[in-house]
Amino acid sequence: MDIGPIIIILIAILLLVLLSMFRILREYERGVIFVLGRFWRVKGPGLIIVIPIIQQMVRVDLRTIVMDVPTQDVISRDNVSVRVNAVIYFRVVNPQPAIIQVENFLEATSQLAQTTLRSVLGQHELDEMLSEREKLNSDIQAILDEQTDSWGIKVSNVEIKHVDLDESMIRAIAKQAEAERERRAKIIHAEGELQASEKLLQAANVLSQNQQALQLRYLQTLSNISTGQNKTSTIVFPMPLDLLKNINLS
Repeated sequence: MDIGPIIIILIAILLLVLLSMFRILREYERGVIFVLGRFWRVKGPGLIIVIPIIQQMVRVDLRTIVMDVPTQDVISRDNVSVRVNAVIYFRVVNPQPAIIQVENFLEATSQLAQTTLRSVLGQHELDEMLSEREKLNSDIQAILDEQTDSWGIKVSNVEIKHVDLDESMIRAIAKQAEAERERRAKIIHAEGELQASEKLLQAANVLSQNQQALQLRYLQTLSNISTGQNKTSTIVFPMPLDLLKNINLS
């Protein structure tokens, strides 16, 4: 019996086993090594050796992951129904718990982000959702970061992208904005009238304290009326007797 082919096959199998022992991990990758099912250590980056059958390796990417949070139906504290979506930025900082403590950290983080988004936004009114988005982002990020810490995950940022309203609510907000503009316009007009009346009162007090100034103002008013009228018109204007007291008729 020729054992030559058998030896060649055995050598080929041995070479394949030896080659499969060598793994290359990139700078942003780590390998979680298990020996006979038990956690051993985290390796990488670079060239590492994994003994087939006895050892198993799970790759973990340490780069920042950008995850879209699907659109969620949220009812605000003032009973307004809105549709909100967001995006979260997170990364694995500890590969061991990311693999051991949770079955699928990507899916778990996504589900947690959805429930947290609904929970946090439901505690605020619609005006706060539209005007205080930075604060809401910070609140959601803090909650997610705290809850995913035991998974070896760091949530660095959360951004609410869109807050969508139905058509009826958009029309109601437009009417509210128009009413607010009208209210402000009336307030500004009233403040202007108040300031004008105060200035008129001050002018009247000044004129009442100086009789000559009052007479000059009276004559100036007559002059303005005469220049603004047609030359053929006749204007009858009462003459205060006080003006005649200071006029020397001799």
